[in-house]
Order: sequence, then C-alpha cells, then structure tokens
Amino acid sequence: MSMGILEKALTKGLSGEGLGPDDALTLVSLPDEEIFTILAITEVVRRTLKGNEVNLCAIVNAKSGLCKEDCSFCSQSVKYSTGINEYAMRPPEEIVSAAKEAAGFGAREFSIVTSGTRVEKEKDVEALIDALASMKDGVAMERCASLGILKRETLKRLKDAGLESFHHNLETGRSFFPNVCTTHAYDDDVEAVRAAKELGFHVCSGGIFGLGEAWEDRIELASTLRELDVDSVPVNFLNPRPGTPLENAKNLAPIECLKIIALLRLMLPKKDIVVCGGRQVNLRDLQPLIFAAGANGMMVGNYLTTPGRDPKDDLQMLTDLGLKPRGL
Repeated sequence: MSMGILEKALTKGLSGEGLGPDDALTLVSLPDEEIFTILAITEVVRRTLKGNEVNLCAIVNAKSGLCKEDCSFCSQSVKYSTGINEYAMRPPEEIVSAAKEAAGFGAREFSIVTSGTRVEKEKDVEALIDALASMKDGVAMERCASLGILKRETLKRLKDAGLESFHHNLETGRSFFPNVCTTHAYDDDVEAVRAAKELGFHVCSGGIFGLGEAWEDRIELASTLRELDVDSVPVNFLNPRPGTPLENAKNLAPIECLKIIALLRLMLPKKDIVVCGGRQVNLRDLQPLIFAAGANGMMVGNYLTTPGRDPKDDLQMLTDLGLKPRGL
C-alpha cells in the first residue's frame, strides 16, 4: 500500500495538482521509518517546481505586546504574564534600519510585524506608510507586513505606499481553532486573507504546529489554504513560551516536523513553503532536511520574541547543500 500512495504523491506533486485530503492522511500515516522514502519524493517535487533557490525572509517586531487576543501559544497577549518587552509602534527609521540589516545577510523579503488584532491608530498607519516609502526608495527587498485583520481601505493605503506582500496566518484548521483562540472567529482570518488576495497582494498564510492538533486538523488547514489560493505558506513549530497556556507543551519530534513540511509540499506543490519560528528547538540537527522535505524558503534572523540562529550559519547551510538564496 505504501508504494501506491508514494507513487500517487510523486505523480500528483509533479503535475501541480497535489494530494487530496484522504490521500494526504494515508501518506502521513506511514510509519516514521518511511520518512526518507517520503523525502526522496518531496525533494524531486521541490527541485522540479522550485529549483535550487531558497527564499530568505526576515522580520521586525515593530509593535510588541499588549494584544487583546487570547491565542494560547502567544507571549504577546495581555491575558498572560510572560515578561516580554512591550512597546508601541517603532519609528519608521528604526524599521528601515532593521530592513537594511536583514538585506545585509541575504534576506530578499522583509516583513513589518505588529501585535494586536489590527493596526487602528492613524499615527501608526502613517508610520507604516513612511517606513514603506523609505524602504521602497532605499532597500532592495520585497516589502511585506503582518498587521492583523485590517480594514480594506487601510490595506489599500499601504499597497499604494509600496506594500507588496501581506501576511496573515490562519494558525490551524477550522475545527481545532476554538482550542487556540476564542476572541475572534476563524472566518475573520479567512476574510483577511481573501481581502489581501482581492487587492492583488502576494499573500502569505500558514500556521503553527504542535498546539495539540491532529493530522486531520493539519490537513484541514492545508485544504483551506489551497481553497484560498495563497502564494506562500509559513510553517511555524511551537516553541512553548513561559506564562502561556501551552508553556508545558512538548516540542514536536524532528521527523514529525519533516512530515508536516512534506504534507504541505505534496498538497500545495506549486506554493512557496517557508519554515519559520521554532525550527531550531524542534528540528535540532535535522534542520538541513527541511529542504528535502519540500521547503523552498526559510526565515533568517530573530523571531518576534525569541532569538533566531546566526544568519551566517543558515547561509553556510545553504552553501553546503548546494542551494542558494533567491535574488530579487
């Protein structure tokens, strides 16, 4: 039976059609010892459809903490005592400086990330517009932002100012979402993604894995992302934060992480799969295998409230694997 699903995964992956939910569940149900057989398939699919270039992205935590949402994994919620630094919107010049630093270590995309349900204050919107204008003039990078559930008119203003990509994670499958967040509806997130697509943004939307969800929930998320036709799928693995409801959660096993990446590549073969937060603590020494599993992108530098790996080490890893950062 394993050969049948593996052959189907290769055929549907290379065709760009991708596996459906039932076949995907059959694939991830294969025993762990089959992981290298699965990776042989995802490596072929990735190289055929995406080549040997890797998208490198970086972020700046432009507004930290004080979020009214209750996402169970997030250290920025006011509902949890996590001890993180809290601050209002950073000045445009600091955002641009962070973008220039990221460009210096090879990132081709830079995302401005803010905490909270949405950016609402006019002074914050103006700061973002100023930062985007300065980046457009002085930094050769793709301009992205993760700003919550924005009004369409605000999204349009930011697009006119130079914003090219918009990021908004769905976090998990619809069925499991009430276990993760109760302060807004799943459809609010779906609509945020739809709005960005309709306005012509390159849209990044994915999730965080290791929240206690089942494989069926992961497949449901992938199916929703396919329906929404997102362009890029960020893959985060839970790095439990002290003070949050999930502080005592266990890290995922590295092989399970690789299976998740493979699942997304084989269900969404034409999309960019970008591995982001939590990869060091969950994948440990198996980090280089994310590309064999199907990833063609990686976040470099620090994350929102946790440090990342030295970008020089990530660049060396790509060189050692015969891969190269994608240019603009």
